[in-house]
Amino acid sequence: MTETEGRSIFEHEYVQVYANGYGHIVLLFEDEKEKPLAVGQKMYELNEEAYMNGYNWDAFLNYYLAQHAPDILESLDSDPEAGTYAAYFEESEENEEKARRFADIIISLIENEEETYAILRESGDEIEWD
Repeated sequence: MTETEGRSIFEHEYVQVYANGYGHIVLLFEDEKEKPLAVGQKMYELNEEAYMNGYNWDAFLNYYLAQHAPDILESLDSDPEAGTYAAYFEESEENEEKARRFADIIISLIENEEETYAILRESGDEIEWD
């Protein structure tokens, strides 16, 4: 496959979706930005296993997607790090739409944090934390 120029698909304060020019759609969630960091700190206060680095966001998001959007989970490969979470999809129109939906889900979970805390309270012991 020949390298092509990457392109931005979606940009938000802490979530970006872009085509990387190598045949993949990338979703990047920067969990150390102000709002996600504050939500992550509260999650840790509610559940000591929920130390919300990229690895535990991976665990939480995998749990959430399995419950609410399993079609997205089927198409992605994740690559968490200490301060970021990245998901990769093979480049296609269908996967671009899935990446956009996933970005909307992450933003909703951060901006409507009470929903996130409720999930954690009700199902935190079902999540496979790092």
